Amino acid sequence: MLEQLEALLGLIASIPVEVAYIIVGVGAAVENVFPPVPSDLAVLAGGILAERGILNAKAVFLVAWLSNLALALAVYLAAYRFGAGVFSTRWGHWLLRPAQLRRMAAFYEEYGTITVLVSRFFPVFRVLVPAFAGISRLGFWRTALPLMVASAAWYGVLIWAGAFFSRNLPRLLTPLGRVNSTAAIIAACVALVLGVLWWRTRADEPDDGRP
Repeated sequence: MLEQLEALLGLIASIPVEVAYIIVGVGAAVENVFPPVPSDLAVLAGGILAERGILNAKAVFLVAWLSNLALALAVYLAAYRFGAGVFSTRWGHWLLRPAQLRRMAAFYEEYGTITVLVSRFFPVFRVLVPAFAGISRLGFWRTALPLMVASAAWYGVLIWAGAFFSRNLPRLLTPLGRVNSTAAIIAACVALVLGVLWWRTRADEPDDGRP
């Protein structure tokens, strides 16, 4: 990770400031549809370069936060608008049957806000949960507000950490790596539990002959 970060720092420091902000914004946004993008490193690099006087910390935060929030809400709105149609197809019916969709909608109705908030701190789930909030037709503000808070908190911490440890990157990357590893393990355990629930609840509604 240190080599990746140093390479990114070198790249961003060598290009026009406007392009640097675009890289931070695109990285923060694209993780909503393609999780492997190292968006955290881009924002972290922005915080480091802000401390070194190349970028502005407030601008880095606003670009990262608003870009991430905009695409997350776009995913939610697309799922809200088109989700029902997708799950009425043969493939969609196989993925989630109507009884499972009803269960999910009931869960989001009761716990949707906290679920959206917490999910933004875990890999993969930060992508899936806004989409399923839309499919479950969770209200806009019940989705948008936790997205705003979680993204602001996460990117605020990343930028602060980048600025604080700017001159001693190994001290930053070691705990960050541990946090990411722990989050990945927790996410994997939750995914396993959800996978078991998905399989068991498929029996809640008789199959009507569709795959």
